[in-house]
Amino acid sequence: MRAIILSGGEGRRLRPLTYYFQKSMIPVGRRQLPLLYYIMANVAQHGIRDFLILVGYKSEQVMNYFGDGSKFGWRVSYVEDAEGYSGTGGALLNAIDQGILSTEEDVLIHYGDILTNINVSRMVELHRSRSADAVLALSRYYELPVGVAKVADGRVVELVEKPKIDINVTVGVLTLSRRALEVLRSLDRSSDVMKDLIPSMVRSGMGVYPYLLEDETWLDVGSTERYEKLNPEEVEAMFPFLKG
Repeated sequence: MRAIILSGGEGRRLRPLTYYFQKSMIPVGRRQLPLLYYIMANVAQHGIRDFLILVGYKSEQVMNYFGDGSKFGWRVSYVEDAEGYSGTGGALLNAIDQGILSTEEDVLIHYGDILTNINVSRMVELHRSRSADAVLALSRYYELPVGVAKVADGRVVELVEKPKIDINVTVGVLTLSRRALEVLRSLDRSSDVMKDLIPSMVRSGMGVYPYLLEDETWLDVGSTERYEKLNPEEVEAMFPFLKG
């Protein structure tokens, strides 16, 4: 299975940092390695070392750093955004239309602004054992970035700062089957994977299954507020297999 990394967005929620960095290339952790390196290293740890990176904004930063991937022991290729295509689904369609992504293969999709030590092996095994059309990585709880007040009889009777709510949150990692990629071809060139493709598959009764994170950690690094709160030591603890 090949890993497709979505790394083309402008990262507007990360401005002003993304005036200078591609969002997946922002430095994280004690060693200040690019976010994208941690993403790819974790995937490679589970035996997937063939990457297709979909690039656009400041693509040179990504391509100059990773090259063909040989210095890391990986195979890396790229598809640059093209006029007339937009959104995550559009980026995948562009790769299909260029003949670089085949609709005859199942793929792992990883968003480029999500830091996670997800057990890719376990997720792929679920995909294969269920003959799934898609498997969505989900986190059971989500911490709201704001306080929540309970109001009764015109008074605040309870205030909880940044509560965790019990909902299944998508974490930006999923698998797609070749059938799913064929469905994508029926959508327009500005489609979104999560907003358009997956709901379309669910409505038509295709096999979309959950992968619930267990002992894994995930961090959304897609905004300046979240990036500023990132603990370098927490990042290192997530990836103990990275030495040095």
